[in-house]
Amino acid sequence: MCGIVGYVGHRDVVPLLVDGLKKLEYRGYDSAGIVVVEDGKLSTIKAEGKLDRLRDKLDGSQIHGVYGLGHTRWATHGPPSERNAHPMVDSRQRLALIHNGIIENFLPLKQRLQAEGWSFSSDTDTEVIANLVSSYLDDGNGLQAATQRAVSELRGMYAFACVTTESERQEVMVARQGPPLLLGIGVGTEDQEMFLASDPAALLRYTRNVVFLENGDTARLRVDGYTVWDASGNEVERKVHRLDWDVLQIEKGGYKHFMSKEIHEQPQALQDTLSGRVDFESGRVHLDGFELDQATLRAIRHIHLLACGTSWHAAHVGKFLIEELVRVPVQVDYGSEYRYRDPIVDEHTLAIGITQSGETADTLASMEIARERGGRLATICNVVGSQATRISEGVLYTHAGPEIGVASTKAFTTQLEALYLLAIFLRQARGRELDRSLLDGLAHLPQAVVETLELEGQIEEMARRYHRAQDFLYLGRGLNYPIALEGALKLKEISYIHAEGYPAGEMKHGPIALIDEDLPTVALATGDRVSEKVVSNMLQVKARDGKVIAVTDRDPDELEGSADDILRVPSVGRLLQPIVNVVPLQLLAYHVGVRLGCDVDQPRNLAKSVTVE
Repeated sequence: MCGIVGYVGHRDVVPLLVDGLKKLEYRGYDSAGIVVVEDGKLSTIKAEGKLDRLRDKLDGSQIHGVYGLGHTRWATHGPPSERNAHPMVDSRQRLALIHNGIIENFLPLKQRLQAEGWSFSSDTDTEVIANLVSSYLDDGNGLQAATQRAVSELRGMYAFACVTTESERQEVMVARQGPPLLLGIGVGTEDQEMFLASDPAALLRYTRNVVFLENGDTARLRVDGYTVWDASGNEVERKVHRLDWDVLQIEKGGYKHFMSKEIHEQPQALQDTLSGRVDFESGRVHLDGFELDQATLRAIRHIHLLACGTSWHAAHVGKFLIEELVRVPVQVDYGSEYRYRDPIVDEHTLAIGITQSGETADTLASMEIARERGGRLATICNVVGSQATRISEGVLYTHAGPEIGVASTKAFTTQLEALYLLAIFLRQARGRELDRSLLDGLAHLPQAVVETLELEGQIEEMARRYHRAQDFLYLGRGLNYPIALEGALKLKEISYIHAEGYPAGEMKHGPIALIDEDLPTVALATGDRVSEKVVSNMLQVKARDGKVIAVTDRDPDELEGSADDILRVPSVGRLLQPIVNVVPLQLLAYHVGVRLGCDVDQPRNLAKSVTVE
């Protein structure tokens, strides 16, 4: 959840580190700091709060150098404060370290180090790593050996990087066991350089050639290159990936917030995810990279969809799609629950991890469990080369591009589209007849989202009227029930207003007791199967003086008397309609949050990628 960035080369490292941290601030904004090795000394500046506070401190400093580390923190061990901010410097003032993750055995290690004379000035488990690595520098074998020896004693999930004044050459040592960490390879011909980050977004300005470290890896970065060792200490080569993200995609591009920009990028993201995968002439779907063979796919009897947060809502839509189109039973699990129960998995089970980052700890752990029990493994993911893609036999990339806003928008809608494509692909693989109408809606989908975005002015006006509400209720049936869940989650994340998503048919089994003139209800009334049932629920809300906001693809005249506000969206067919329906809910959450003065890009207590348990 914390952000790590590092550099060794020829440039002035301070502005480079700050620039990288700006791209990573979504990963944590409780505090930030940098360390630069300069003239044989560690120069460290840290600040509590967002990155701007660190920038203010740096403006009055004279720190310069050509290698160092930067960090933005999401607090786990120890409250947000300057004393708990990274980098952490060991008690002998010779080693600085930044860290993302949790060290489970930090307490016995700390007690041992204290008995050996090492002191501690923070509440963090990170300082334990710094002192532990430094303690092994006394062996005289250098930073690499000290780091690898320390790693052998650590238990937990972590990624860290460290520098020391004891090194004879400019070097950075890193280690990964769980949270993401990648190396960036400089592309200059005259001067060599190496980069380090938690997320590719921090490096796109400088290089597109990256190496994703595997679990158990340690690596050394020097001006003239890098070396990677696996968990057994053997020197290994890791694949160099070429990223094709546009650097302009990680800037705001004139929008007030990243969330607004990313909501409006959805038509292009949907088009990019669709591109090259559907042959509308032959009526076939092709998924390059989904390398499970036809015989394996035909033998699948059970599908487990594993996800967390917003991706879990996408998985629920996927369950409807796959069961209807493929006729294979689908089970949806939170990664955090799947990993701690005893799931039934065999060689006829296909487990699919759905994750924007490809590094979500609970999702990865649940995928590993399914694989260990003999299941076949696949993933739907947005990040090339991420851990989820490396452990999977089949990979279906969403082409959403970088998503900087903490609350997921375009990653969610492209996941829904990918699940739709996967359902059709599995139907083909099992020899079931494919109705060409299933593809027709795909061709219109990006334009339908463009048309839906034109509702923004109406939604902004609604936010002005409803932003004082203390609670919201979201209702949907069938495919729209997970969209109700997602709409409620977005409002909670962005505005801090309590909201619940409910199956509309369950309203009378409890939530109806909450309805009064102060509780807005958002109802999803689209599709030809259940929209009339949802209208019935809306009338029940109105009968109790509740306010109703309806999202519908029907003639508004048909809803007369059942809704106070109507958001009419284009129709793209029942199975694709959830992708269109969620867009007004994203805009409503965004504009309510803005109206309340909330930080919609960086909501309190949240981080973009949950890379620790």
